[in-house]
Amino acid sequence: EVQLVESGGGSVQAGGSLTLSCVASGFTFDDYAIGWFRQAPGKHRERVVCINSSRSSTHYGESPRGRFTMSIGTAKNTVFLQMNSLKPEDTAVYYCAAGHLLVDCRPMNDYDHWGQGTQVTVSS
Repeated sequence: EVQLVESGGGSVQAGGSLTLSCVASGFTFDDYAIGWFRQAPGKHRERVVCINSSRSSTHYGESPRGRFTMSIGTAKNTVFLQMNSLKPEDTAVYYCAAGHLLVDCRPMNDYDHWGQGTQVTVSS
């Protein structure tokens, strides 16, 4: 059974930091692209960052670029999203996802495994 479980969300003041975790199981981790996505109330879901299955290319969205960093844990089935200099506009439910994308990790519709999400709230 494929599972993706996010954790680490919470409330923080603007300028603060949070680190989200995603533990994956039930599939061959190294064969899948991994992405972090977010959705704020009334807005479309958007890509925050993704990494391809070969772990050679990482793509950040415009807003989090320079502030957020994705990394792979030493256990190899855990991914992190380090979020620095948080802004109120970053408030959203954050999801991790996995998909069998061969080359480009960016197409959101190609991700077929999704976690339940974790809430991040940034106050001004």
